[in-house]
Amino acid sequence: MNILVLNGPNLNLLGEREPEIYGRGTLEDIYDMLRQEASKFKAELRFFQSNHEGDLIDKLHEERKWLDGIIMNPGALTHYSIALRDAVSAVGKPMVEVHLSDLTKREEFRRHTVFEGLENVRRIMGRGPQGYLSALRLLADADTSIAE
Repeated sequence: MNILVLNGPNLNLLGEREPEIYGRGTLEDIYDMLRQEASKFKAELRFFQSNHEGDLIDKLHEERKWLDGIIMNPGALTHYSIALRDAVSAVGKPMVEVHLSDLTKREEFRRHTVFEGLENVRRIMGRGPQGYLSALRLLADADTSIAE
C-alpha cells in the first residue's frame, strides 16, 4: 500500500508554534512515528509539506497513480481551499483528514471543513500526533478489506 502524507501551511513549525494547542513534537517526529508504524503494514510512505496551496495540489496530481491512500493535515486550507478539495475529489482515492486539535472546540471559523461531504474522506481530529497513526491504521485496514 502506498500512502502520501501531506501537510499544509505552518505545520513545518510544529513544536514551536502554539505548543499549548499543537504540542511540542515536530513534523519530523510525526514522520518517524509513521515510518515505524508503516513497517507493520508493509506500507510505503511519501511525505510532503508546503505552505503553498498549489504545491499541495501539484503533489496530489503527481502522485495520483502511485498512491493508494492519502493522509492530509491541510492546516488552514481546511477552511477555504476549494481547489484542494477539488484535487482530492479528482484523485478519488481514500483520504483521512487529520487535525491535531479538535476543530469543534476551536474558533467558529475553524469549525468548517471544505472536505465535508466527499465520500472518499474520513476525519480524525483532536488526538494530537496519534491521529496520524490512527489515519494510517484506518487506511491499512481499508486496504486489507479490499484485498480479501
